[in-house]
Amino acid sequence: MKIMAIDLGDVRTGVAFSDLTGMIAGRAYTITEYSRDKLLARLCTELAAEQPDEVVLGLPINMNGTEGERAAKSRAFASQLEEKWGKPIVLWDERGTSVTANRILSDAGKKRGRQRAQVDAVAASVILQAYLDYRNRTR
Repeated sequence: MKIMAIDLGDVRTGVAFSDLTGMIAGRAYTITEYSRDKLLARLCTELAAEQPDEVVLGLPINMNGTEGERAAKSRAFASQLEEKWGKPIVLWDERGTSVTANRILSDAGKKRGRQRAQVDAVAASVILQAYLDYRNRTR
């Protein structure tokens, strides 16, 4: 079972895919796109090419558990993507994923400037692996 995760950003959006067993986060990359409509079209192209069984979208919940403007934008984007794709999008709490992604990149020896270009892809992988771990634990 192949699963796709998305870390939605204002300009850079991270995308990650699981392996076919749905156990491990694998390939990840960043899409740089200023237009939401163009990003939506690009993700629909990716969905058609990759044909994942599920899509997980990071939901930016505040540390106190409330949802702010960014969460509302993510929910709206999820609705648009669901409408285009025809399947439900799983919203997943992404608290702390950017911090974890930056730590992973720092530990890997990536310089600060390079981290910025890669952090969204790594954050998508972190979201995906957390979802996969949860999903596999509860089955």
